[in-house]
Amino acid sequence: MSGKVPRVFDAETRSDPCFPWLDLEDRFQFPDADETRGTVVAIGGNLSPGMLVSAYSQGIFPWFNDDDPLYWQSPDPRFVITGDSFHVPSRLKRTIRQRKFQFKTDTSFERVLTWCSAITRKGQDGSWITDDMLDAYLRLHQLGIAHSVETWMDGHLVGGLYGVYLGNVFFGESMFTRVTDAGKAAFVVFAHNFFNRLGGKMIDSQVYTDHVARFGGVNISRSAYLRKLSELLGKKDTNLFAHRGVWPVDLLSDSLLTEGCSTS
Repeated sequence: MSGKVPRVFDAETRSDPCFPWLDLEDRFQFPDADETRGTVVAIGGNLSPGMLVSAYSQGIFPWFNDDDPLYWQSPDPRFVITGDSFHVPSRLKRTIRQRKFQFKTDTSFERVLTWCSAITRKGQDGSWITDDMLDAYLRLHQLGIAHSVETWMDGHLVGGLYGVYLGNVFFGESMFTRVTDAGKAAFVVFAHNFFNRLGGKMIDSQVYTDHVARFGGVNISRSAYLRKLSELLGKKDTNLFAHRGVWPVDLLSDSLLTEGCSTS
């Protein structure tokens, strides 16, 4: 693995054939993201479960175009939401109270990924959810690490999001919507439950988006983010996997409709 020039990689899997496959319990020490001048911390390796968990726990995530090698990135600044900053716009809370949406978790993880893969980020050529990325997050889902939150309407999947859950941090990867407010509603209901019922401390949204900014997302320096992440995740893997597989079906109860929460 190199921070400068990528080695030859398999065209279909993007994996470096010389790099070992890391199981969930295996770890890889990335270069210090805080010493990186740009956003790319390293290049190469593979998208094995242990590699992904190693990356997220060190403030790094995979992000690349379809024709690129595997880039591991750590943006500066970092865009996050905490329990103190999170708030729900009053209009969206009214929409949720109308009960036209139903919210579920982990019932259609692969479909959520598929819909999210149709979205492109500004300045990026094509979707960053390539076939190998989809396979990688499906593996994490099967291992109880990656989860989806879904918005349903009249029996149809109309919005949702997915991400990685380690310790008391949720690393949001992508969101989609097919009906007005469906994706935002899924995020708000999830975030409310995450901070108020699951003991969550931070949602990492990676880079600034207008959508998440409306809910209290703030930019912090990469240095501050890495310090915060280290404090929240601790030093032991038992902390990382404390909530492995814990994604109860009643996570998205009616609590947002009855409990108090900050609105604007």
